[in-house]
Amino acid sequence: MRANKFSTHHSFKLDWANKATTTICIMTNRLAQTKSLYLRKHAENPIDWWPWCDEALATAKSQDKPIFLSIGYSSCHWCTVMEGEAFSDQAIAEYMNANFLPIKVDREERPDIDSIYMQALQMMSGQGGWPLNVFLSPEDLVPFYAGTYFPLEPKYNRPGFLQVLEALRRYYDTEKEDLRQRKALIVESLLTSAVLKGEATQEAEESELLRSGWETNTGVITRNEYGNSFPMIPYAELALRGTRFNFASRYEGEQISTQRGLDLALGGIYDHVAGGFHRYTVDPTWTVPHFEKMLYDNGQIVEYLANLWSAGVQEPSFARAVTGTVAWLQREMTAPAGYFYAAQDADSFTTPTDTEPEEGAFYVWSYAELEQLLTPTELTELQQQFTVSPQGNFEGKNVLQRRHQWELSATIETALGKLFVARYGSAADTLETFPPAQDNQEAKTTHWPGRIPSVTDTKMIVAWNSLMISGLARAAAVFQQPLAGELAAKAANFILENQFVDGRFYRLNYRGEAAVLAQSEDYALFIKALLDLHAATPENRFWLEKAIALQQQFDEFLWSIELGGYFNTASDASQDLIIRERSYMDNATPSANGVAIANLVRLSLLTDDLHYLDLAEAGLKAFKTVMSSAPQACPSLFTALDWYRNSTLIRSTIEQINSLTPQYLPTVAFSVVSSLPDNSVGLVCQGLKCLPSANSVEQLLQQVQQSQNRG
Repeated sequence: MRANKFSTHHSFKLDWANKATTTICIMTNRLAQTKSLYLRKHAENPIDWWPWCDEALATAKSQDKPIFLSIGYSSCHWCTVMEGEAFSDQAIAEYMNANFLPIKVDREERPDIDSIYMQALQMMSGQGGWPLNVFLSPEDLVPFYAGTYFPLEPKYNRPGFLQVLEALRRYYDTEKEDLRQRKALIVESLLTSAVLKGEATQEAEESELLRSGWETNTGVITRNEYGNSFPMIPYAELALRGTRFNFASRYEGEQISTQRGLDLALGGIYDHVAGGFHRYTVDPTWTVPHFEKMLYDNGQIVEYLANLWSAGVQEPSFARAVTGTVAWLQREMTAPAGYFYAAQDADSFTTPTDTEPEEGAFYVWSYAELEQLLTPTELTELQQQFTVSPQGNFEGKNVLQRRHQWELSATIETALGKLFVARYGSAADTLETFPPAQDNQEAKTTHWPGRIPSVTDTKMIVAWNSLMISGLARAAAVFQQPLAGELAAKAANFILENQFVDGRFYRLNYRGEAAVLAQSEDYALFIKALLDLHAATPENRFWLEKAIALQQQFDEFLWSIELGGYFNTASDASQDLIIRERSYMDNATPSANGVAIANLVRLSLLTDDLHYLDLAEAGLKAFKTVMSSAPQACPSLFTALDWYRNSTLIRSTIEQINSLTPQYLPTVAFSVVSSLPDNSVGLVCQGLKCLPSANSVEQLLQQVQQSQNRG
């Protein structure tokens, strides 16, 4: 509806001209001094890039230059393509520098900026993606045009980038009244979205709302028949949660939840040779991935597979995928200080003399390579168990995707071990750490014993580290993996010791230096990670105490007293934003408010402080309209509603609790007590009341199951 609004009112004609351009290499610009890998990748562009800062915004305003805002991230393939094409072109640079104020933003540094302008793009075009290229009016930072990838020359039914620039500058100079009206519509829609104006046609009861939300979101992840396949873990997690209810489609939900786990653990999205999950696959069959590995995906998938296992779906490929991912994380993604790196690129060089990296080169195998590396018996069995053929399934080469469930044979494991050696130059059991290539130059000039690896973005992002900590904490409890717990604790301690400056919480860390005030997702996900660590080691109150302290700061700086819920940014860090958003939509990561509200319920259980429950209730009320009208947008809010409706506290001895933590109890918190009534094994509390003390483990579990199904 919003996209149509903009396309039918105040539209303007872009008069494209077909002009030739010449690409040459130019000096470095301001971005060479930045810490972001993504920004530094643009440091040699001839475009006179600015980072997002007060000076850049003031300069654009004083010179009356429209701002060209380009947002992306280091492992974004089409961001890399546009950097090498349009942003490296001399004619485009000359026109851009003379007529616009160009600003580059790393969305991983500033998700608040990205969220606002991505929403504007979706309003204008009905779709989004990265690179996100937006044109802003300099006096108020309101967008008036937006797009994603612009090719150097006209192709793919898209105009060439120089023609876009010329048409938009002409529009900015000559169509002032149309520009004013267009911006007014955009601002109105952004503000309406920010305050969630409007009422649902019918306010559902909470129990009915939970049921309908579960059914809608479970339907979202049914196997698609075309297009890309994404993990979509917030949806899968909600689908799994709902299988304990007596919903009519409960058994369908069980099948869908299990199938999502199988797609992930068996598919080409998982690196069967060395562990870790790629971002998504470019097909509906989970075969060929887009090869970047993002920390946030891996954290969520590890937690989900552990939950599936604890729910009784004990498919061996789940345990293998979790173990392999923990090994990959320790080997390639853990800094010496203990935190986790952000991402690994999709592209890599095949030889040091290559001018451009090749997508997937580090991960795929030609049939000739396989014939050379493996015995005939190993290759035959590999073809039986994986999608391997002389023709290949990706540009003549092979992405490994499993054909069957259950355990792999010793022959296959030996074959995969040989492929590991070919890729890394050492056997997996002797390679404790594999140093990251921190940029293309380092990748090409370092002597690698195997293949040249993809570039690793080594910055620390609190929110992404938190997702990984939560996954590791759950894996440690479910699979009894001490290494997972150790990695989680070390990363959490790094954040606690390094991400507070003058008492304030910070989002990023570049080689020991904290940067950028934390945003709502950093607070919410790290508090969840601390609570998950406490759940895995309930006898240790350290993690709980740190969660309580951080929640206090979260409430002080980001809670919306007037509207309920949490703003994306702190009250003293929003001056350069045209609106303050409250994130409720799930994307590749769960929404900040969904996670935060669930955290509040858990804190109320663990502290007996009803103030947390009051905030949770206010948060759910704030988003109830969108939960009713657009449930498919916000599965994490329904997870929070599940916690609110079915919250359960088990008070028992540490021995009894340790026997329960590996089980799937999605709305349960644990509290260790030193003594219980005679003949009692534990006490189950449902929200604001407690049940009679349980005299046997069987009675305790019966009470817990009943308590988790109240809603």
